[in-house]
Amino acid sequence: MKTEHSEVSVKAYARVSGGYAVAKKYLAILLTALVVGIGGGASSAWAADDKPATTEAAAPAAAAPAAAAAAPAEAAPAATAAPAPTVNKGDTAWMLVATAMVTLMTIPGLALFYGGLVRTKNMLSVLMQVFVIFSLLGVLWVVYGYSIAFTEGNAFFGSLDKMFLKGVTVDSMAATFSKGVAIPEYVYIVFQLTFAAITPALIIGAFAERMKFSAVLLFMVLWFTFSYLPMAHMVWYWAGPDGYTSAEAAEKLGATAGFLFQKGALDFAGGTVVHINAAMAGLVGAYMVGKRIGYGKESMAPHSLTMTMIGASMLWFGWFGFNAGSNLEANGLTALVMLNTMLGAGAATVAWTFAEWVIKGKPSMLGAASGAVAGLVAITPACGWVGPVGAIAIGLLAGVICLWAVNGLKKMLGMDDSLDVFGVHGVGGILGAILTGVFVSPDLGGTGVYDYVANKVGDFDMMTQITSQVWGVATVVIWSGVVSFICYKLVDIFIGLRVPEDEEREGLDVTSHGESAYHS
Repeated sequence: MKTEHSEVSVKAYARVSGGYAVAKKYLAILLTALVVGIGGGASSAWAADDKPATTEAAAPAAAAPAAAAAAPAEAAPAATAAPAPTVNKGDTAWMLVATAMVTLMTIPGLALFYGGLVRTKNMLSVLMQVFVIFSLLGVLWVVYGYSIAFTEGNAFFGSLDKMFLKGVTVDSMAATFSKGVAIPEYVYIVFQLTFAAITPALIIGAFAERMKFSAVLLFMVLWFTFSYLPMAHMVWYWAGPDGYTSAEAAEKLGATAGFLFQKGALDFAGGTVVHINAAMAGLVGAYMVGKRIGYGKESMAPHSLTMTMIGASMLWFGWFGFNAGSNLEANGLTALVMLNTMLGAGAATVAWTFAEWVIKGKPSMLGAASGAVAGLVAITPACGWVGPVGAIAIGLLAGVICLWAVNGLKKMLGMDDSLDVFGVHGVGGILGAILTGVFVSPDLGGTGVYDYVANKVGDFDMMTQITSQVWGVATVVIWSGVVSFICYKLVDIFIGLRVPEDEEREGLDVTSHGESAYHS
């Protein structure tokens, strides 16, 4: 979106035109994740050539030569001439609140959720890791992260034109999903900061209780730079809706969008960018850091399910800001997203609880909390595309499938993913991303995808959209997996990944931080 103040690109949820043992384990990781992700895919191609998909590509009979951007159906039709962008105070106020909510879901929400799941001697280390990661990466987001993720560059990386927020002022505007409607760029920057800071923090659950604090921080900086930022650019970067005034203009703007945006992959609030991305880093880390001492032999039960329940509740609350805030406006679609978020989490909680009750004989608080998070993860990519019934269906499936993932799949993979990052965020994210391509269908109560050139909801083909979703899943699985492997190896070479055995046995609270979470 171009204004007299700045050129800003925001999240896009629409399509536009178109040694040796470690290596063996890593290959097994990729194959497993790809099987899970591609199992729901379709075989049809998104487009007949290397150009981005067009809105009309969903209907084989249509033959319009140029692309049209797609967006949630809530976006209102606009005249051919783009109106001058204006800032709505209601939208701005909502986005500020949503930003604060996402902050709350990280500190203290995620910290307490993870902290309650570890043993008493490691509680403080988890709180410390989440707290410092959130702070450190928030600073790096302003230094170079925002520029790489949300400025025009190539299909994978933006530019460094806005390092240290160069050129951004209080008058700068960022596009939303309605033509002529904007929010202050500073609001968009700080909202996206919270996403960039929570995503790496999710990873620590996979190697909790055994990794050096210095190694954690160095890995996070590397992974943030080479996995999170390019994935955010690939999925969410576009030029905003105002320039889509004709087929020719749409085709030109579409060519500047991120790689997966051009492929037509839909991700409303971070199924690929956040959850699968972090889960793959966690899965690779679980293998490369190794199992905890005594894993499978000693009790490693959560020390405080009370803390975990409180943390899960804060995550649920904050997730409304995470998902509904991703609409960037306060309107009817924002309300639908909030409802879908509530239903997805609730349905998954019910499904996990009753499935566990049947399988194990007793329903657990740990299961209910895990189910809620699984549902929140799965509905994240779909929340602005599906109807309430679709949200319930996604939640029910996520509850059952993620329960299997943290038990059966985890044993099959033979790794110590301490807090089930891959089983919940990876499997749940993959499931949600694929099912977005199903339940976005207007025939199933979904919103469809909006064509900004035709100013109406475009034609829809489910198999074509599922194929686009598989593109998104496969890309993030491979990209994050490879980048994570390299980052862990570099950290291991320079400072080592794991604390000494005696420090691990004593606990990281005392040995790494000189403090204890509790005093008798």
